[in-house]
Amino acid sequence: MNAAGGDLVEVTAEDTDWAEVREDLRRHGTAVVHGRLADWRPRAPDGPALRAVLGRDWSRYRAIGHPDIRERYAASRRLLKHAAAAALRAEAIDLELAYGPTGRPYLRGCDQIDISLSHTDDLLLVGLTTRGLIGVDAERADRSIYARGLTRLICTPHESRMLTRLPEPERNPSLVRLWTLKEAYSKAIGQGMQFRFNEFGFGPESRPVQLNRPDGTPGAGDEWTLRTAVLDSGGTAFVVSVAVYDAGLGRTLDTEITTMLDAEAAAVIRAALEAERRDWSQILDD
Repeated sequence: MNAAGGDLVEVTAEDTDWAEVREDLRRHGTAVVHGRLADWRPRAPDGPALRAVLGRDWSRYRAIGHPDIRERYAASRRLLKHAAAAALRAEAIDLELAYGPTGRPYLRGCDQIDISLSHTDDLLLVGLTTRGLIGVDAERADRSIYARGLTRLICTPHESRMLTRLPEPERNPSLVRLWTLKEAYSKAIGQGMQFRFNEFGFGPESRPVQLNRPDGTPGAGDEWTLRTAVLDSGGTAFVVSVAVYDAGLGRTLDTEITTMLDAEAAAVIRAALEAERRDWSQILDD
């Protein structure tokens, strides 16, 4: 069983059957979904429907000055909330995103599921897991990043030697793969770019991916599952990496949002949410 999930699941903003996502969570404890910016961008950027979905992120969204960045922010949060809502059998407007000290997103009050988000170019990527922690990252496969100075910042000494032994046409694709793995791993542990990438590494594509020390020796055991895939989205190839930390608690087969709460608390919250939903429905109808 692959703790990093099954196939990457493509989802659209309209008429998506989320059964495959829930099945991946049931079988693997992890699901990874992707969508296109063109599909998930809000139809009404200032409308009440988007405000309802963004919730407390609305003020952050409105404060973004650049229109393209603001649009990408809204689209990525829409996908993230709808994917999480499908997993939790909830409504997207009922979920609240919060952020840790390094900006890592999490679902407030939903500790049974961990989330991760990445977006680049026209691709939006979301990872979900009930095993422990998850990080996802994506880059265009043709992104040119192989350069002597940058490689020293990205790679461990062992990885640098590994890259220089490759034929020159293979060096940049291999470095893009390493970059996405490092991004995914650092997101999973909540460090983002604050963790120096030349202090941890990964092996070559020809072997199962494992976390390594700078000298190339194993740096972790079976608690980490890492994988990389090439994804075609809209005719563009992207390298996608997923890092999943298994906390050893097993898979959570029941991820419904109300199972975390006792019956009385769930009833109170459900009543409050229904009242809020009626308010939003009235606003949307006006």
